[in-house]
Amino acid sequence: MISSKYTIREQNEAKILNQIIKSGEISRAELSQVSSLNKASVSSIIKKLIDDHLVIEERIGEANTRGRKPILLTFNAKSALIIGIDLGYDYIDAMISYLDGSEIARLQFKDLKVNSKNVFEYVESIVTTLRKDEPSTFHGVIGMTIAIQGQVLNNTISSTSYYHLSEINFIEKLNAIYPFPISVENEANLSALGEYTFSSEFENLISISLHSGIGAGIVKNGKLEIGNMGYAGQLGHTILFPDGRPCPCGNSGCLEQYCSTKVIYKEISEKKKLKKVNSDVVAALYNVGDTDVVTIIEKYANYLTIAINNTIMLYAPELVILNSTLTKKIPNIVTIIQSTLINRFTKKVHILQSPIEWNPVIYGAIAHSAQAFLNIEQLKLVNHLNKNKNQ
Repeated sequence: MISSKYTIREQNEAKILNQIIKSGEISRAELSQVSSLNKASVSSIIKKLIDDHLVIEERIGEANTRGRKPILLTFNAKSALIIGIDLGYDYIDAMISYLDGSEIARLQFKDLKVNSKNVFEYVESIVTTLRKDEPSTFHGVIGMTIAIQGQVLNNTISSTSYYHLSEINFIEKLNAIYPFPISVENEANLSALGEYTFSSEFENLISISLHSGIGAGIVKNGKLEIGNMGYAGQLGHTILFPDGRPCPCGNSGCLEQYCSTKVIYKEISEKKKLKKVNSDVVAALYNVGDTDVVTIIEKYANYLTIAINNTIMLYAPELVILNSTLTKKIPNIVTIIQSTLINRFTKKVHILQSPIEWNPVIYGAIAHSAQAFLNIEQLKLVNHLNKNKNQ
């Protein structure tokens, strides 16, 4: 079927595999019906998928009208491994998983200073540690996707705000080290892809990442919208206050200068005279009703509401997901936004904190590599991940 493990699969093969993934388990006869392919074609494709260890015959189904019991086919997520890395300028999250996002091992590092000089050392150490006790699989590691806080187009970093990764041949150097395909993508885009693939049934959604910067990942009809030069979703650089605070992008009054966690923490630090402020400190002060912090957070939520309202007006998503440690630890931020979005265009749009328990960016990285390997762009693994969590 394939000359190497990374060769793109034929269209009908990907179609059949995607249907097996969506169904959970399905018979050859049912596949023929839903795919409009004849039984001989389906059987030939299934044989190839089984030979490639992507499909297994797991159990016997109920008898049909002729009394024959069908053999049910299931996606074999444990045939390959994927590495996902969320490379922040001051943190790194990483995970190795099976094809369906089932976690094998994860790593988390905080209070770092990632830059173009030390980034390869960090990546090499992470990959070595994650693979130390990796399980044996038919394909091994089939890909690694790295999320960065910056603009990316066609696997090339054009700019980053803090750690200057655009100044080095990032992917070229990594591809020279590792035998599996490596990709890089904007972290907000991957957050949206992670939500689409692993947490949502919707085809149109926006994931807003609220960190040191503010970005929006956009999924339209199941596909990432990256825009010209990969610049789509620069929500942090929409203007909130004309002639407001100067922004490094060249504008004045950008949302990022009023709503990023970096700005919020600085404001609270100055107001409360604290040397170090993070999401834990803010949540603790908010939860005991500290007047200063409550006022700042409510202002923050109102500014975000304006940005979300404008985003909905432009893209008409079915769902807006917030991805931030601050909104996760202070759920009332989401409640304020929900209650404030009251116009007739926004009332039916779902607004919620990310349902993914741990870093949706990582799950987007996993999804990105899985899509490429399986040749399934609109890949949905919601049921697979939930099934594994419940086992």
